[in-house]
Amino acid sequence: MPLLNYLEPGESFPPSSEALAYPNGLLAAGGRLDSQTLLAAYRRGIFPWYESPQPVLWWTPDPRSILLVDELHVSKSLRKSLRQNRLKLSVDRAFPDVMQACAAPREDQQGTWIDSDMIRAYSALHREGHAHSVEVWREQSLVGGLYGVAIGGVFFGESMFSRESNASKTALVALVWLLKKRGGGFIDCQIESEHLNSLGARNVSRVDFENRLQQTTSMTNCSDNWTLPARTGELI
Repeated sequence: MPLLNYLEPGESFPPSSEALAYPNGLLAAGGRLDSQTLLAAYRRGIFPWYESPQPVLWWTPDPRSILLVDELHVSKSLRKSLRQNRLKLSVDRAFPDVMQACAAPREDQQGTWIDSDMIRAYSALHREGHAHSVEVWREQSLVGGLYGVAIGGVFFGESMFSRESNASKTALVALVWLLKKRGGGFIDCQIESEHLNSLGARNVSRVDFENRLQQTTSMTNCSDNWTLPARTGELI
């Protein structure tokens, strides 16, 4: 039976070929949630996902869910909702609030993996200009959003939330609009879900995913100077 790699602080990640088949993609445990480690992980297609009291667990699943910016599917109902301009958009205006909203308990989950250590780690990435949030507002109320890490032409999506119909989908459409404007290549959705598949996400092999990373993480950082239209109707 394959043994799980254990990382000492500062130790490099093992090759993705050493990831376990079950649970799918579990590569290593341990290490630190500091900015240097996180950025090194993302550049290799590795991300942290764990629940306390577990140690930090690092994953690189096969297959991998991605959304190419040219393959976003916007349904007729979502398109109609966007054109109504009832919601407003912003970028990096409320990063901590988006993370807290994503961390809130959900009906289909017993707990949350976005604990205080994760919030502290990604907030540091945000201050350093690597992690970003897209916010969706109704008047002054935050009703939806997402956050993740941007490196080159890739946005590594971490989580999204919605407090009303179409709010998280609106955030994703806004993100794709932004990435296309900045020349971005794709969004890493990590693990397949029906929700993301309905928006155009698809699975690729780990090898394909890693090849795409090599081609896009060296691009000019698509996260520099993010700006979005204030109204959703301008996205389509």
